Amino acid sequence: MDVSGRGEFAAIARLAARLPQPPSGDVWIGDDAAVLPPPGERLLVATDAVVAGVHGDLDFVSVADFGWKAMAVNVSDLAAMGGRPLAAVVAVAGPSGTDLDGLYEGLGQAADRWVCPIVGGDLAECAVLVVTVTVVGSGDGQPPPVTRAGASAGDALLVTGALGASAAGLRLLRAGQGDGPLVAAHRRPQARLAEGGAARAAGATAMIDVSDGFGADLGHVLDASRVGARVEKLPVAEGATMVEALGGGEDYELVFSAPDPERVGHAFAAAGLPAPIVVGVCTEDPAERTLGGQPLAALGWEHRWR
Repeated sequence: MDVSGRGEFAAIARLAARLPQPPSGDVWIGDDAAVLPPPGERLLVATDAVVAGVHGDLDFVSVADFGWKAMAVNVSDLAAMGGRPLAAVVAVAGPSGTDLDGLYEGLGQAADRWVCPIVGGDLAECAVLVVTVTVVGSGDGQPPPVTRAGASAGDALLVTGALGASAAGLRLLRAGQGDGPLVAAHRRPQARLAEGGAARAAGATAMIDVSDGFGADLGHVLDASRVGARVEKLPVAEGATMVEALGGGEDYELVFSAPDPERVGHAFAAAGLPAPIVVGVCTEDPAERTLGGQPLAALGWEHRWR
C-alpha cells in the first residue's frame, strides 16, 4: 500500500476535489460509472484523444493549455452538429511526473466555459501524455442535428470566422514569439457552440468544424453530400497565410451549407453573434471543387494509418 499520498488513488482523489460536486441524484467521479439524468430523445457522443507531440507541443504550450484543447476539440464536434454538451469523462495516460493539477486546471476551465462538467474518467501511466475526452450531449429539438450529408446544389457555403490563426500561432511560437491573438488561438482554441446552434436553427443543411484544415474538412462535407463547391473567397486571419488558412487546421470555426444565408444572418444577429461569411456555393458536380476558379487543394492533417 502506498501511504505517501503520491499514488494513482491519491491523485484521483486530488483531481476529484478540484471539480464541482454533482447535483442531487447524479453520481460523478468516485464510482464505477457516472449516473446522469436522461438527456431526452437524441443523445450525441463525441470522443477524441490528444497526444503530446502530435496534437500539441509541450515545449510551446502549457499542460493547462493541453487540457483545455482536449476538452475544446470534443465540444467543437458537438457544435458542428448544432448540439450542446451535457457531461464529459476524461482518461489520462502519461508519465508519472505529469503535472496533473495543471492539466486539470485547463480541463476544468474549458469545462466551465462550455458548461460541460467532468463526471468521471481514468488515470494510467505510460511513456507519452495522452488525454482522451468523451463528451455526451443533447441533440433534442427541431430541426434535427446537422450532419455532413445534407448539402444540396445551390446551398450557400458559410464560415463562422477567419481561418489560419492557430497554424500561424504555432509558427510564431516556434520562432520565439510567445503572445498575441494568433498565439492565443493556438493555445486556447474556441469551440463555436453558440454558432452551431444558431446555424442549426436557421436551416443549415450540412456542417463540420475546421479541425484538420479547410480543404480537407470541406471535402468531407462534399463527399458525404455528393455535391461540388465553388469557393470564391476565403477569410484569412490577420497575420496568417493562405496555406495556413487552407490546411493549417485547429481553427475550430464551423463550415456549413444553408439555402437561405439571409435567414442565417438574422439568426446569428438575434443570438448576438458575428455574422458568418458566405464563401461560395454548392454545385451539382461532385468533381467540381474550386477556389477562385482554381482547383481547391484538399489540404489538411491526416494520420498515417495503413
